[in-house]
Amino acid sequence: MSFSFFKPSRPKTPLEVVKATKVSLMALDIKTVVEVKALEKAMEEIEKNFVTMRCMLSGDGEVEPNADQVLQLATEVCKEDVLILLVHKLPILGWEARKDLVHCWSILLKQKVDSTYCCVQFIENHFELLDFLVVCYDNKEVALHCGIMLRECIKFLSLARYILESASFELFFKFVELPTFDVASDAFSTFKDLLTKHLTVVSEYLTAHYDEFFDLYEKLLTSSNYVTRRQSLKLLSEFLLEPPNSHIMKRYILEVRFLKVMMTLLKDSSKNIQISAFHIFKVFVANPNKPHEVKVILAKNHEKLLELLRNLSVGKGADDDQFEEEKELIMKEIERVSGLPNHDC
Repeated sequence: MSFSFFKPSRPKTPLEVVKATKVSLMALDIKTVVEVKALEKAMEEIEKNFVTMRCMLSGDGEVEPNADQVLQLATEVCKEDVLILLVHKLPILGWEARKDLVHCWSILLKQKVDSTYCCVQFIENHFELLDFLVVCYDNKEVALHCGIMLRECIKFLSLARYILESASFELFFKFVELPTFDVASDAFSTFKDLLTKHLTVVSEYLTAHYDEFFDLYEKLLTSSNYVTRRQSLKLLSEFLLEPPNSHIMKRYILEVRFLKVMMTLLKDSSKNIQISAFHIFKVFVANPNKPHEVKVILAKNHEKLLELLRNLSVGKGADDDQFEEEKELIMKEIERVSGLPNHDC
């Protein structure tokens, strides 16, 4: 005879988990939360539901997730518009709830239903969610969580393209210099992904927005913040020297103002910045089709440039010989240009 009075609770279905999550998130509406106790109860329910959702999506350490249930959960999250709530309620959630939300977000985005990433498709129909996540960099409480969610989105070409072409993209030039170091660094990681993950899309964007983009980028290269200068210079090399952007690079190295920026960075107190600047500066000098204005600048400053380059060294290492060879060629070209008659410069 059994003396057990309690039956083990039946595991929730994906639909039940999604609906319970939706109800608990909607309970955070200011209009319904009149008392502190009611808010606390809503927060507790959210945390419980997120833990359940997380276990269903990634297992509990002992039991692997059920693939069918994972797909059902992803489908229901879209059907019930829960993705919208996950994004918009993020700033008022507790730390544990945010952590679980971010974990679930990254798994949900990867789920394919009938050859379609259903959550990605949902976001394509609600692009304002991406704008919201970008703006959240201004809220240091949730900035790092939103950064992770954005980088998961950027893995998908359509979502990356939207952010690049949106008004929100320009905000990154501000966010990468925020006074909170962790937030600024995270914003730069997202900024970097936007400019390096999908090179064809980036090339299209730079072609269409060349002037606006490089006007803003010049401010990063000339920033008073050492970290900003170093990171932006390194990133410039990464995307400017990629084959899909060769036409952008050819246009960039025709402009005297950008040559002057690189010449200034060659004088930077940081050796790392000097070396990175050299790798872009050398393209200006080696260009066989240098415009007259570039030749004039090189000729007028040839003595200072040659002195800078003579003192520039990467130190001992595998790349030392190649660097010295490149430097020698660049110095010879500067000397050649400086020796040309004025009308040939």
